[in-house]
Amino acid sequence: MSMPRTLRSVPDLVEAGLLPPEAVRSDIARVGERYAVALTPAVAAMIDREDPRDPIALQFVPDAAELLVRAEERIDPIGDLAHSPVEGIVHRYPDRVLLKAVHVCPVYCRFCFRREMVGPSGLGTLTPEQLDAAIAYIAARPDIWEVILTGGDPLVLSARRLRDIMERLAAIGHVKVVRFHTRVPVVEPDHIDSELVGALKASGKTTYVALHANHPRELTPQARAACARLVDAGIAMISQTVLLKGVNDDADVLAALMRAFVENRIRPYYLHHPDLAPGTSHFRLGLAEGKALVAQLRGRISGLCQPTYILDIPGGHGKVSVLSDAVRESDDGCFRIRDFRGGEHLYPSGSDAPATGSP
Repeated sequence: MSMPRTLRSVPDLVEAGLLPPEAVRSDIARVGERYAVALTPAVAAMIDREDPRDPIALQFVPDAAELLVRAEERIDPIGDLAHSPVEGIVHRYPDRVLLKAVHVCPVYCRFCFRREMVGPSGLGTLTPEQLDAAIAYIAARPDIWEVILTGGDPLVLSARRLRDIMERLAAIGHVKVVRFHTRVPVVEPDHIDSELVGALKASGKTTYVALHANHPRELTPQARAACARLVDAGIAMISQTVLLKGVNDDADVLAALMRAFVENRIRPYYLHHPDLAPGTSHFRLGLAEGKALVAQLRGRISGLCQPTYILDIPGGHGKVSVLSDAVRESDDGCFRIRDFRGGEHLYPSGSDAPATGSP
C-alpha cells in the first residue's frame, strides 16, 4: 500500500474523492492553475466527504468563486511590500519586524492574504545572501524587540535551518522575543518532533508559536499532541483564527474553538477579519456582522477564551481592534478606520458589492 501523500492539484483532489471528475474541465481547474493547492494527509483525513459544505474542505479545496474579483480587493492587501526595506523583512511597527524566510506552506488556504506571493511559483525561499541582509537589518536597529517568522510557513524549514536562524538571532542582544506563525502542528503534526522543538529555542530569547486554526475539528488528537510537545518544552503558544463565512461564523463554533485552545494551553490571541485578497469575497462577512457575532461571545465563554477581533487596515496601515472606537460606521454604510498613527481610512461596508472580473 502506498503512503498517503500531499494532494497538490485538482486531478489529485478528484482522485482522492474531494472534487467531482468534471472539476478537471471546469473553472475549478483554472483556480488550481492560478493559485497554489496543497492538502496534507492530515487535512484530507479531517474532511467529511459526505458534507458538501464541510468547514475543513471549504478552507483548502479550490472553489470556482475564487475567480471572482471585487473592486476593493488587492494583490497585497495589508501592504507588506510598502514596508519591505530589504527582501524578506516587513517593518511596519517600530519594535518588531516580520522575517519571511520562506514563501511556501505545507497547505494553501483558499482565503490566504498572501496568495499572490506564496506557493511553488511565489517569492520562494530567501537565498543565503538575502538572509544575511535581513539579519543585518535587524542587528542594525536596536528598537527591534521582536522578530516574527512568517511567510509562507517557517516550520516547513528543516530543524537545521531553523536552528541556524535562531542562533543568529540569539547573537542580537536587543531582540528578546522570537515568534513563529504556523499551521504545521495542525496540518502536519508529526513534523513537530523533538529535534524541531529544540531548534526553536535559543539562549536569552523567549519563543512563541502562534498556531493558525479556524475550526475545532482541526485540533485532532495528533494536533493536540504536537502542541503539547511545544508547550512542555517551555514554548508559549498563542492562537490566530480567521473569521470565515461558512467555516466558523457561528458563536457556538467559535466558542468551542477558543475553549479547545485554552484546554491545550494555547492563549486565544487574534480573531482576524478576512483581508481583501483577490477572489476571497465568498469568505468575508461585513464588519457589522462580525462585530455582532463576536459580541455574542461576551459572557458566553470565560475571559480566558476571548480573542481580540482585529482588522488589518488595507494598504499597510497596521492592525486595529474592530470593537474599539477606532472603527466607526458612517452614514453611507462604509467604515472609517483610525490607524495607530492617527490617520483615517475608509473600509467597504460588507461583502455584497458586485464582482468586477477575474484575475
